[in-house]
Parts: sequence; C-alpha cells; structure tokens
Amino acid sequence: MAARSRRQAGLTALCLGVFATIWFSVPAADPPLRTLLVVASGAALLTALGGAAVVLRAGRAAAAMPRDRRADRRYGLIVAVEFAAAALGAVLLSVAGRVEFVPVLVCGVVGVHFVPLAPVLRDRLLVPLAVAMCLVALAGLVVGLTSSASAGLVVGTGAGLVLWGYALLALLRAARVADR
Repeated sequence: MAARSRRQAGLTALCLGVFATIWFSVPAADPPLRTLLVVASGAALLTALGGAAVVLRAGRAAAAMPRDRRADRRYGLIVAVEFAAAALGAVLLSVAGRVEFVPVLVCGVVGVHFVPLAPVLRDRLLVPLAVAMCLVALAGLVVGLTSSASAGLVVGTGAGLVLWGYALLALLRAARVADR
C-alpha cells in the first residue's frame, strides 16, 4: 500500500508540476517579472521530473495493483466536463470580445474540478487547492475589471504558484511515505 501511495503522490507532483509550468508560461510580462516566471517555470518542471522519478521508483508492483474501474470512469467524466466547460467558456468569451478573461475562466474551472476529484483520488487536500485556485481566478477577474493590469498575469502567476506549491507538497508526502 505504501508503494501505491508513493506512486500516487509522484503522479500528483508530475501532473501538477507540468501544469504549473504551463500556467507560468501564460502571462506576457516584462523583465524582471518575465525572468522570474521563466525561473519558476523551470523549477516547476524540475518538480514534475521529481514526481516522475518517484513514480518510476515506486516500481511495477504499485502500477500493477488492481484499479478501481468505477473511480477511473468518474475521473474521466470529471475531466471531460472540465475540458468541455473551459472550451465552451473560452469560445463564448472570445465571441464576446473578452479574450483577456479566458485565463480567469479556465483557472476557475480547474479550481472547481478539484472538488469532485478529491473523493475519487482520495485526497482531501484537493479541496483547499480548489479554493485557492478559485481565489486566484477571482483575483484575476477583479484586477482585470478594475485596473489596467492583465488578468492573465495575475491568474498565470497565481495558478502557477498554487499548483507548484501543491506539487512540492506531494513530493514531501512521497518522501514521508518512503521513510516509513
């Protein structure tokens, strides 16, 4: 069971590290912030590679354990609804001429999708992650509506930091499981 738990933590670090890297790439920024985003993107990618190493070290036994087909179907359905909502919202925002708010919408949809994923992945910490991502989306919306600052800059930076932090937390969980 410990190997499976380590593997799951490694997969979490891998996936969220990759998504953090992508979010850090969203905003257009001038130096020195651009430099910081590139460094953060590289660090998030290293975290993802650390997650991949954990998955590989967990071994074949963890990967070969029986899967919960019902949970797999629920996971697939949740992710499909997430992608459909984000795509439809992005199209509607584009048609409305508000393309600058697409990152806000996508961040909010990503945040919301973590709530139903928490029981499927048996990770209750996904709920606070959902709240953090939704707060980042809200901050981006408020900034985008009330100032000349870019909503995408706020959301890309904030979402990248939140996801990267969670990926690092997953690596720490994997290390704790390995120490037991």
